[in-house]
Amino acid sequence: MKRKGHNHKESFSILFISHAGQKNKQINISQTASRFILFLLIFLLLVICGGAGWLGWMLYHGALPGGGQDNLRAQLESQTQLVQQLEAEKESLNSEMQALVQENETLRQSAETEIGETGEGDEAEEETETASDAGIPKRYPSSSTSSLLSNYSEEEPYLSISTHEEGNIVATGKGTVITVSSDDTYPIIVEVEHEKGYKTRYLCRQDAEVKASEGAQVEAGDTLFTIITDETQLDYQILFEEEPIDPLTVIEAKG
Repeated sequence: MKRKGHNHKESFSILFISHAGQKNKQINISQTASRFILFLLIFLLLVICGGAGWLGWMLYHGALPGGGQDNLRAQLESQTQLVQQLEAEKESLNSEMQALVQENETLRQSAETEIGETGEGDEAEEETETASDAGIPKRYPSSSTSSLLSNYSEEEPYLSISTHEEGNIVATGKGTVITVSSDDTYPIIVEVEHEKGYKTRYLCRQDAEVKASEGAQVEAGDTLFTIITDETQLDYQILFEEEPIDPLTVIEAKG
């Protein structure tokens, strides 16, 4: 007689171990139930993963209220407007700077023109004054080193100076030589007639080498005679309208 076999269904056991001193629990789950639980877990996992992906997509594309895309667009537009405003301000500043540069250049040219005109006017005035004063005997009569012996006085109406050998006695202003002569006191007498009523006399107490001649036109600084003896005395006289005056009131310091 054959033994009847028993069909045993496959099952799974889950053991819960207590750490609090209580009894351990064991749950037996059939194969069908375990498959169902596994399927349920997989389904939940898919739902969770799919929901998270959908939520991320919605957030990325701004589908949710107050979505990030609108905020980003608003910020981008704001930044674009700010850049445009800064560009406009830059163009305005560049225009103002160019206008200031042009104005400065105009002022500089105007100032240079005024300075040039003023300088030309001053030069013309100086030339006019120089030309008008050329006949006044303002120059010192000796072109070389000399020393003053005596000043002008009523008793001696001239300026006495001591000159050195090879020094030159020069005309003190523009004029005409009207006299080249001598007398018992002065071996050399030269007289020059100037403009505006002035006349000068160069009275040399020692002999000298005469360079001028009567009727010659001379300029201030032209040599009238050259000293040939050391410590030669020259008596220099200025007459204004035929009256002697103190030469120091006419001679310029630079003369």
